[in-house]
Amino acid sequence: MTQSNAKKKRLHLKRTSEKDVEKKRQFSPFSTHERVTKTKKESIERNFTKYKKHNHSDD
Repeated sequence: MTQSNAKKKRLHLKRTSEKDVEKKRQFSPFSTHERVTKTKKESIERNFTKYKKHNHSDD
């Protein structure tokens, strides 16, 4: 299987200058990215306000 160019460069750095770039990466055993799915109510409200015609002349 072929290797990406980035991996080739990392391996070359490891061989020549003995610097392991992968050790500098922060490791977390779980994902710190919060994944939230919109509820049905939120998606309906979004579509309602997205396509709603706003009349600003009454202000």
